[in-house]
Amino acid sequence: MPSLLVSALVFLCYSALSLAFWRAQSRGEGDLLSRGALGHVVLFPLGLHGYLLWQQVFSAWGFDFGLWHALSLISWLTLLVYWVARFFYPLGCLQALVLPLAALVSALPSLFPSVHVLSNTNLWAFQAHIGVAMLAYSLFTIAVFHAVLISQVEKHLHRASLPRILRNLPPLLTMETLLFRMIGIGFVLLTLTLASGVVFSEAIFGKPWELNHKVIFGFLSWGVFATLLWGHLFYGWRGRIAVRWTVGGFALLLLAYLGSKFVLEILLGR
Repeated sequence: MPSLLVSALVFLCYSALSLAFWRAQSRGEGDLLSRGALGHVVLFPLGLHGYLLWQQVFSAWGFDFGLWHALSLISWLTLLVYWVARFFYPLGCLQALVLPLAALVSALPSLFPSVHVLSNTNLWAFQAHIGVAMLAYSLFTIAVFHAVLISQVEKHLHRASLPRILRNLPPLLTMETLLFRMIGIGFVLLTLTLASGVVFSEAIFGKPWELNHKVIFGFLSWGVFATLLWGHLFYGWRGRIAVRWTVGGFALLLLAYLGSKFVLEILLGR
């Protein structure tokens, strides 16, 4: 099946599911819908999206992993994590917010096709390194998404006026529990990503390890999340403090990889 047709089908399915979840959310039935039959239907576009990514990344030119493919993979992993987590947490209302973003991002590689073939990509170590890094990105994406929602809920609760879109969110305690679990798992994966890049740089990238902007921002992000987890464990950091540290760490992580790819591929056209 042509990738453009698959991309259009993924976009339409995600968009239709987004509309269904938004309507359910407005009636206060988002979580009920997510745990029901329609929640399982998400697997169909999710599977098509995965197939599309496989076609696009493992192209005829080699391992093609540009900015749009990276964003598409992160959105796919984020939605997959949400789909699995819904069995343990009331996250139906959050899928209503994630699905529109997944629809938009999944279409980017087809709307703006470009070839960015990476070298030395036949090694399993390289593919494992990229896979772990992208999963870490997706978990931190979920974490910062939750942090922003927590911040908005707390702000509106102080004003005693909660918008409809925020009324059916999970309890704040549940949101914070999931936030720190995602940060904890993401921190472990980020540690593996940085450690493998340092120790096995020559095997993974085909050249000795060097201190560049990606490494610096990566380690700065690691330090921010390590401090946040330490503060939460020993000093009970939560609420606004946790939100600020989460957003700060995620911003540094964006600069470490996606930010540099945006500058090179979009601004400089390399």
